[in-house]
Amino acid sequence: MESNHHKVIIVGSGPAGLTAAIYTARANLSPIVFEGIQPGGQLTITTEVENFPGYENGIMGPELMDVMRKQAHRFSAESIYKEITEVDFSKRPFVLKSDDEIYTADSVIISTGASARLLNIESEKKYMGYGVSACATCDGFFFRNQKVLVVGGGDTALEEATYLTRFASEVTVIHRRDEFRGSKIMVDRAKNNPKVKFELNAVIKEVLGKEENGKKFVTGALLENPKTRETKEISSDGIFIAIGHKPNTEIFAGQLDLHDNGYLKVTPGTTRTSVEGVFAAGDVADHTYRQAITAAGSGCMAALDAQRWLEEKGIA
Repeated sequence: MESNHHKVIIVGSGPAGLTAAIYTARANLSPIVFEGIQPGGQLTITTEVENFPGYENGIMGPELMDVMRKQAHRFSAESIYKEITEVDFSKRPFVLKSDDEIYTADSVIISTGASARLLNIESEKKYMGYGVSACATCDGFFFRNQKVLVVGGGDTALEEATYLTRFASEVTVIHRRDEFRGSKIMVDRAKNNPKVKFELNAVIKEVLGKEENGKKFVTGALLENPKTRETKEISSDGIFIAIGHKPNTEIFAGQLDLHDNGYLKVTPGTTRTSVEGVFAAGDVADHTYRQAITAAGSGCMAALDAQRWLEEKGIA
C-alpha cells in the first residue's frame, strides 16, 4: 500500500496528460500516468497532424504521442497502461482504484479527455483516419477542392459544415430529420452558403471506400431514409462525424462538480476543480476548443497549479 502512494497521479494520457507529466516530472514530483484504454488519447486514431507547432512538415498522431511520452519518461515520469475504475476524493490522501489495486495520491490531475460520438458502424471504423474524421478543424485542410459530407443536425455540424467550405468544393450535411436542432443563426448561415447542400431524412448506413496500392480512401456513403428504408449512394472524398462529444467523466460523477453537459467544472483561469488538490486538463474540461495544442497548454497549467498547491501544503 505504501509503495502505491504518489505525490501526483495523472489519470488519462493524450497531449494534456503527457504535458502535465513532463512538467511535474521536471519538478521532481515523480508522477505516474494511468494511460487508460486508449494510450495517447484521440490523436492515436488520427493520421497526420499538421497544426501542432514545431512540426513544420506535420507528424503522425501516434508518433506525436510517442514523442511526448518518451519526453515525459526521460524526466522519470512513469506510465501505467491500466484504467482507473473508481476514485474517492473525500479522503486525504485521495484514493484511486485500478481493478483490484489501490493507489493513493496527494494531488490528482484528470486528463481523461472526451470521446467523439460516432455512428458505430464497421465501415466507419475501417476508414477512420483515412477519409472519416471527427474533427473538421483538425482535418479540413486535407480536403481542399474535394467533396465532403458532414453528419449531424446541431450547431456543431452546421458550424463544421460552414468551416469546411473554406477548403472543400462542396459540403453536404446529412441529417436524420427534416428539421435542425441547431440555432437559427447557424442554420441560416449554412443554408445561405452556396457550397453547402443538404440530405435530410437520411442516415449513413455504410461508408464506401477503396484500397489501392496499400492505401485506403473514402469514395462516398450509402444513405438510408429512416422512415421509408429507401437507400441511395452519394459520392464523397471525406466524411466528418459531428454528432457531439461525450466527456469521459463517469467515474467522477458525485465526486466533482460537472456542467450539465458532463464536462468537469474548473475555476475560470485555472485548472482547479471543486475539490482542492484535484485538477483537470484537456478536453475533459474543454467543450469549446478541443485541440491538441490547447490540451497540451492546459496540461502545463494543471502541472503548475498542482506543483504550487503541493508547495503551499508543504508536500512538494
